Amino acid sequence: MLRDRYGNEVATSSSQARDLYITALDSLLAGAPRMATDFEQVVETDPGFALGHCGLARARAISGDGAGARTAIAEARRLADGLPDKQRSHINAVGLLIDGKAAEAGRAVRAHVAEHPRDALVAQICTSVFGLIGFSGQPGREAELLAYTASLLPHYGEDWWCLSQHAFSLCEVGRIDEASATVDRSLALNPRNAHAAHVRSHASYEAGDRAAGLAYLRDWLEGYDRRGLLHGHLSWHVALWALEQGDIGMMWQIIDADVAPGAAKGLPINVLTDTASILYRAELAGEPVSPDRWRQVSAYAKQFFPKASLAFVDVHVALAHAMAGDTDALASIVANPAGPAASLVRAFAEAYGAIARQSWEEATAHLTDAMADHARIGGSRAQRDLLEFTLLGVLLRQGHAEEARRLLALRRPALAGSAPVRGLHS
Repeated sequence: MLRDRYGNEVATSSSQARDLYITALDSLLAGAPRMATDFEQVVETDPGFALGHCGLARARAISGDGAGARTAIAEARRLADGLPDKQRSHINAVGLLIDGKAAEAGRAVRAHVAEHPRDALVAQICTSVFGLIGFSGQPGREAELLAYTASLLPHYGEDWWCLSQHAFSLCEVGRIDEASATVDRSLALNPRNAHAAHVRSHASYEAGDRAAGLAYLRDWLEGYDRRGLLHGHLSWHVALWALEQGDIGMMWQIIDADVAPGAAKGLPINVLTDTASILYRAELAGEPVSPDRWRQVSAYAKQFFPKASLAFVDVHVALAHAMAGDTDALASIVANPAGPAASLVRAFAEAYGAIARQSWEEATAHLTDAMADHARIGGSRAQRDLLEFTLLGVLLRQGHAEEARRLLALRRPALAGSAPVRGLHS
């Protein structure tokens, strides 16, 4: 039987379909804009190739095409009879994810990867801060993610995909030098891996290398299609660095061209969270944000996320509604938070509501309740700095500048010399 790049058997008799499958899998692992199209070519070449349909399902799901993903996984399941156990297990794990059964999918992925660690398409489901571990809502998710990617390393060697994922895990637990060295090894093997470019950006952010990070990312983005999975989010990183360096013109240019609703080509989760985040971080830094911008983001949230579902999203939805003055939509989140981190969602939603009313002491109380383990919300350290800086902002509003500076030095020492909130060092 033919094998993929990682040595896994694939049930196709077509060498061309197998070669296209290898290309498609690499596209998926690198966050390339053509990932779904590449898998479509696989199944066009061999319509009976079950893993090809399964890969197409995963690629479509990642690309935001839920209906297409369900169609593809149904075909993969139909073709699964008679396949070896390993390939049926592969299809089952991906299928549970497509079905929206995250907990069951997580268990299936772990069981499959324990037996078949080099099955990268299944293994990647639990990597990254946006994977099943990252969005689990459970305590200790950062350490768990590091343990997971560390367990993969001995099976992959110098593989650009695995190195980039492990580098992100290292970055999120504060092992920045190791993360930088590891992601640079990944980029040397595949410079056009968008996930590695993303990790390089995070490592530069955590190290405080603003100018170098900005220069690297702007150059890297020149060769990346705007339809690429991470284009909008990488543009958020550029806009954030522009804000930190005081280049407000560049910040707004990037937001309006590549981040905000109506401009970004990425997934709704990124469009919403990145836009809400950069707008509020701009406000905290002292840059005025028009009410129309907040109303636009709030309307976008209602369209794509009308009900609470994922803590990371829900916190940003709450922020958008609060800043737009939509008290009814905000009250719905407070009353109906969802998932393992629901209590944190409620606390942050109430905090943003209090901020909108300029009730600074109330906001401080809600934030204090939630800050101890906000990693459970999900997202990266850089993304959750929104919450750290929100607390600094309400403290400064009450005249507690020294407490705010001390808090930043204790919780985010790498950023202690920066001024993410107006008045912090004045």
